[in-house]
Amino acid sequence: MSDHLRAHDAALERLRGLHPKLIDLSLGRMHRLCAALGNPQRKLPPTIHVAGTNGKGSTVAFLRAIAEAAGLKVHVFTSPHLVRFAERIRLAGTLISDAHLAAVLEHVEAANRGEPITFFEITAAAAFQAFSEVDADLCLLEVGLGGSLDATNVLERPAVSVIAPVDYDHREFLGDHLSGIAGEKAGIIKRGAPVVVGRQPVEAFEVIEARARALGAPLTALGVDFDGWIERDRLTVQMEDRLLDLPAPSLIGAHQVDNAALAAVAALQLREARIDEDAIGRGIAAAVWPARFQRLTTGPLGERARAARADLWLDGGHNPHAARALARTIGDLAVRDGRPTALVCGLLANKDADGFFAAFAELRPRIVAVGFEADAASPTDRLVAAAQAHGLDAVAAIDITAGLEAALAVEGPPPHVVICGSLYLAGEALALDEATWPR
Repeated sequence: MSDHLRAHDAALERLRGLHPKLIDLSLGRMHRLCAALGNPQRKLPPTIHVAGTNGKGSTVAFLRAIAEAAGLKVHVFTSPHLVRFAERIRLAGTLISDAHLAAVLEHVEAANRGEPITFFEITAAAAFQAFSEVDADLCLLEVGLGGSLDATNVLERPAVSVIAPVDYDHREFLGDHLSGIAGEKAGIIKRGAPVVVGRQPVEAFEVIEARARALGAPLTALGVDFDGWIERDRLTVQMEDRLLDLPAPSLIGAHQVDNAALAAVAALQLREARIDEDAIGRGIAAAVWPARFQRLTTGPLGERARAARADLWLDGGHNPHAARALARTIGDLAVRDGRPTALVCGLLANKDADGFFAAFAELRPRIVAVGFEADAASPTDRLVAAAQAHGLDAVAAIDITAGLEAALAVEGPPPHVVICGSLYLAGEALALDEATWPR
C-alpha cells in the first residue's frame, strides 16, 4: 500500500531503509533513544495508555471524542496508518503537518546516531518528541503490539491504563496461550495507576486481575464492576455508584457498545471536572474511526456501489475475534431487509484465514478474495480455499475494483458489500480518492 508520502517522504524513506518493518520486542533500544532525546515521554500531559487485541483503536477514538467534547486539547498516537503516515500522530487535536513531521523525524534520527532501532520504535519516539513540544490537556497512547515490551511502554506513570478485549492474534510474537497474551497486555499496568478492563475471557481476566492486584492498581472491569447496553436506542452505562444515560454510539456494532462503555468509564477515572455526563454523551455520539465498519459513499468505490443501489462498508478487522464481531454486525443489516451480503476480502498471509472465514459460516455471504499492496499479502487462491472449506461461495479477483464488481454481481437485490480482512486493504480503498482520506 502506498503511503501517499508528501513533504516528509525523504525522511520517512530514509528511516525505512535504515530500519525496515522489523518487529523485535524489547525496551532497551527505546529507553536509550528516549534518553538521547531528553526523555520526552516524561513531559507528556496526563496519559491514558490503551492495549488489547481488538477494540483499542475504537476505544481511543471514543476517548478522544469525549475529551474534545469537554474542551480538552488531546494528543493521540495510534497505529497503523491507513493512507498517510501523519495519521499516527495527532497534536492537540490536529494531525501533525508534513513539515513538522519531517523535522521531528530528522531530529529523532539524528539522536539515534545510527544505532539499531526498529521502525515502530523510532516512530513512537517521534510521537513522544512531538507531544513534548506542544501543550495539551491529555495524551492517548495506543499500544502497537502486545504491551509489556511495546515501544509505548516506556511510559512510566499513566493516568489510566485500559485493556480492551484480549484474544488470539500475532501468535508468532505473543504465543498460542491466551493467558500469555493477556500477560503481555497486562504489562502496561503500572503500580497504583487505575486500570479499566474490557469484557474478557475468564482465562485472560484472571491474569489481568492478578497483575493489577500485585501492583496495587485499582481495577474496574466491564461485566464485573460496570456494564453497558442499548436500551430504547440509547446507551446505558451502569456503574456501582451511578448510571449514565447516553446517546447511542456513533460507531456501528454490538462490540462498539462495549468499547463506548469502556471509554466512558476510563474517561471518568481521570477525575477531570470538565468531563461530565454531557461531554461523555456528545463524544460517544460523535466519535469517528475510519475503517471500522465505515460506510463508504464517496470516491470511485462508493460511487460505483451507489450507482448499483448497493451499500458499501469498510472494516479492517483481521483476526477471528474481529471477524465474529463483523459477522454479527453484518447479520443485523441482513436481517433488516433480507438483502444478500458479499465480502471483498484480503488478508495477510500470517493471519488465521480459517478462523476468519469460520465466523461467516452461518451468514453465508459471497466471498471475493483480492490481493493488495502489502508485504506478505495472502495469495487469493489460499483465501478462496479457506472460505470454501467452510461452505462459502468464494471467487478471486485481481484487485479491489474488480472485487467490488464481482461482489455487486451477486444474485438477488442490491447487496450489502463489505471490504474487509486487513487495514492495508482498507487503506487501499480510502487512498483511491483524497476525499476519503482520514482527517
